[in-house]
Amino acid sequence: MSVEAIDPASPPADEGVAYARYTRRLKAYFLDWVLMIALMFGGLFIAIQFGSDNVARPLGFTIIAVLLLYEPLLVSLFGSTIGHYAYNMRVVNNRTGGNVSFLKAVVRVVVKAVLGIYSFISMVTTRRHQAVHDLLTRSTVQVRDAAKASPEHYASERLELSSPDMPPRWRRTVVILAYLLVWAGANVFTLPALVAARLLSAECLYRDRCTFTDTLVMNVFSIVVLVVCVFCIIMGWRGRLWGARRTST
Repeated sequence: MSVEAIDPASPPADEGVAYARYTRRLKAYFLDWVLMIALMFGGLFIAIQFGSDNVARPLGFTIIAVLLLYEPLLVSLFGSTIGHYAYNMRVVNNRTGGNVSFLKAVVRVVVKAVLGIYSFISMVTTRRHQAVHDLLTRSTVQVRDAAKASPEHYASERLELSSPDMPPRWRRTVVILAYLLVWAGANVFTLPALVAARLLSAECLYRDRCTFTDTLVMNVFSIVVLVVCVFCIIMGWRGRLWGARRTST
């Protein structure tokens, strides 16, 4: 099943809608995170100053409540957190064009908390630049005020993903899985090859006794594995891998 199939109720193509790019959303997330950290440290400072459980306990519960309800309340009531608003974005319900419900806003937060940065990978494979938490709640993140938007901060819908010359979703999925399986098989021989080339010690590979250099090599290897996997998924879903190419490419 493709990621697009999760959102059957998405609106028809609209080239006039601008969707937030990943970097824009990451900046908004970081700003909200900084605000939450500031709130926690501010509450801790106040509690220390008073030095009383009668103050610290209710203050602690209040801060926890604010942290848990911050995004769901603001997104459901105003369409944006402070971070979203600062970067000219709003969360939009695909069905109504308005704000998402409180329940959907909660689901968005929970999915982001569970998947972390991996929730955003689907943004490069979906027509409306949707993360996993957007797809599951049938929402998109769009520009709030077009007059204040810069072209490099937002993107239009990827209409090519639904064009007639694009291979069927099942075929793209099968081809992507085939590439990933081949890549996984190749990796079985890569680590022993690194040992043979003396870039990695046998002690690290077989006995988990790694030096600093071994750890560095393993980390680089892991990053390369992840990058190639993501590359295969992106290129495959866009019809750019051999075996499931667009007919016009």
